Amino acid sequence: MIGYQFFWQKVLTATAVTLTVGFGSISGAIAQSFTGAGATFPEPLYRRYFREYQEEKQKEQTDVKFKYSAIGSGGGIRRFLNQSVDFGASNVIPTPVERNSMKRGLLMVPTAGGSLAVVYNLQGITTDVKLSRDTLGKIFSGQISNWKQVNSRLPNRKIQVVVHSGSSGTSFIFTKYLNEITNGRIRASKRPNWGFKVFSSVPGNAAVASEVRRIDGAIGYVPASYAKQLNLPMARLENRAGRYVKPTVDQANKALGNVQFNEDFTIENIDDPEQGYPIVGITWLFLYEKYPKPELAQGVKDLINWILTEGQDLNEDLQYTRIPEDVANRAIEAVNNNIRVVP
Repeated sequence: MIGYQFFWQKVLTATAVTLTVGFGSISGAIAQSFTGAGATFPEPLYRRYFREYQEEKQKEQTDVKFKYSAIGSGGGIRRFLNQSVDFGASNVIPTPVERNSMKRGLLMVPTAGGSLAVVYNLQGITTDVKLSRDTLGKIFSGQISNWKQVNSRLPNRKIQVVVHSGSSGTSFIFTKYLNEITNGRIRASKRPNWGFKVFSSVPGNAAVASEVRRIDGAIGYVPASYAKQLNLPMARLENRAGRYVKPTVDQANKALGNVQFNEDFTIENIDDPEQGYPIVGITWLFLYEKYPKPELAQGVKDLINWILTEGQDLNEDLQYTRIPEDVANRAIEAVNNNIRVVP
């Protein structure tokens, strides 16, 4: 197995957005190849899934390769619509228009939940920064621009706001929450118009995390998995109950504890949970109902069966929550019953 620290170094310092995972060929092995594209939110987890799954399949004399382009949820939906990938990945539910354009059908498979951390860089400050709902909304609408305005004990230092460029599911999760706490002043969007001049706009969670780490006074938003592995300070956010909490797996589980999954595995509103950490989301893999080749259809089924059983044991290690077992079992059944071969 690849070393854990090396694994994270590759995730957080790579300049390319495409992940190709493969081992040396096995003589006489059955070969399988999968291409996917989409969200950066679950990218560290998917990297781990793919590597672990390959090791499992090697024991069965099957040579599996993955090529995953972490281009954001919007890009993943576009490539899925264009039928240029075998699977897509998104933190955002497709619009009705997008769904109607998916000629080969759509199965949405939830793989994990997670927290979206508000990360910052204040050199010389070792105590946790607490951000009230009002303060967070004002920072990301340009109404507060100095850390002294956040708390009089913080330094007189300009707040450097770092955001995602491109069509981002991470931005959608974040702005949906901001929309709730600002009474609609900030609009929920995969590609937000912030309404003020931000310091930096960079593509993907790894780039945002690296930029925050580089700039004194910076603030940004990334999944807790990225923040933890870069040792970025994570703000304590005020939840709807008035408690200030950090984005741990336990707090994410509290926030997601009452989430209801619909028949198609979409979810009800979780924009502002009362319990636990307030900014959380679910991430999905998008599968076609119709695949052109039997080996591809069966390969996708086998992969999902593994992700929603053995693979779930990897989630918490990377700061993601598990999918409830009953929901995972329903999703496996839906995949096994609905994916078919249509040349």
